[in-house]
Amino acid sequence: MDNTFNQDDYINMELLRFTTAGSVDDGKSTLIGRLLYDTKSIFQDQYDSVKEASEKRGEDYVNLALLTDGLRAEREQGITIDVAYRYFSTPRRKFIIADTPGHIQYTRNMVTGASTANLALILVDARKGILEQTRRHAFIASLLKIPHVVFCINKMDLVDYSKEVYDNILSDFKEFSSKLEVQDIRFVPVSALKGDNIVNRSENMTWYEGPTLLYLLETIHIASDHDLVNCRFPVQYVIRPFSDEYHDYRGYAGKIAGGIFKPGDKVMALPSGFTSKIKKIDTYDGELNEAFPPQSVTILLEDEIDISRGDMIVRENNVPQIGQDIEIMLVWMHDRPLQIGGKYAIRHTSKDLRCMVKEVKYKVDINTLHRNLEDKNIGLNEIARISIRTTQPLFFDRYKHNRNTGSVILIDESNNVTVGAGMIM
Repeated sequence: MDNTFNQDDYINMELLRFTTAGSVDDGKSTLIGRLLYDTKSIFQDQYDSVKEASEKRGEDYVNLALLTDGLRAEREQGITIDVAYRYFSTPRRKFIIADTPGHIQYTRNMVTGASTANLALILVDARKGILEQTRRHAFIASLLKIPHVVFCINKMDLVDYSKEVYDNILSDFKEFSSKLEVQDIRFVPVSALKGDNIVNRSENMTWYEGPTLLYLLETIHIASDHDLVNCRFPVQYVIRPFSDEYHDYRGYAGKIAGGIFKPGDKVMALPSGFTSKIKKIDTYDGELNEAFPPQSVTILLEDEIDISRGDMIVRENNVPQIGQDIEIMLVWMHDRPLQIGGKYAIRHTSKDLRCMVKEVKYKVDINTLHRNLEDKNIGLNEIARISIRTTQPLFFDRYKHNRNTGSVILIDESNNVTVGAGMIM
């Protein structure tokens, strides 16, 4: 059997991005530490350092949570504050974990970590069951249209690995989950501390017939999570080498946001409306016969059309919505409240322009999912539906159809700080 490392296979291996969420002390950091340790994704000196830190804290076991709680303030408090990104791989897949905080005051951090995730991992303490924070995390996952949500019922060792406890949590959640827009919800009973059903099957829960958490992460189908029907290519940069070798080269570089592009396809440039055909599709590694999300490519057209950053290449008979008056579901991320009538810079795909906040439609109570039509004051970590008007038309899709062309960020022009993340409704 050939065990040699193949760099090309590794580079082309499918990547799963997942985010973790849960209430304080539900064991997120321990679970991630267990995943890293049991998949042999940490070095011996890291393990030794964690073992030494555990002994200093007076713990009689190796506290794997310390592998991920990198900030000093987190280690002192024993909680996760910032978004920490971790990387590991198995023979089947590469993974990026966004370890996000569970506290209500860090909702913006969770949104940041979850915005590009294929899957959300939400931890539930088996002793406590479904809490308000569990509902809030599930709602944010639904709001961000994360396609797959896995609930890890953790600390099963503290309830004697009881099937009855597990079944009660499932029935409690199913009533609430009917309000959510999530395509795929799974449940796995685990003990992050003991390693049950994380990488290896649990001998203590023979009644559970589903997959382990790692097997689920390795095999869950994510290829169809992208929109492969509606062709969207926001132009980030126009490549003109002006060299003798590439004297007439004019390529449009960017990341494909939707659809499949092939040489010979008839396309249209927005906002001009001019049409042409794709001459070829270039990448660093050579030409492609087809390109699809989330690949970054350079498209060359048969005709010279005036296209610049912020323009979009689409199919002639399949264009996005075009407009300046837009409604978005906004997560506010700044201490200074949202100003009705205020002007902000806005970024949509590769387009930068300005907008004005016209109206706050309602604020969402993320614990009950109720709409508050009276309170129009939107502060840090709050979520509201608002309407804005942009200085130029945007080329967009609804966020539920395409997360790339349906998302925006608002920026305070005075200090260039991102103050809001929005999903176009």
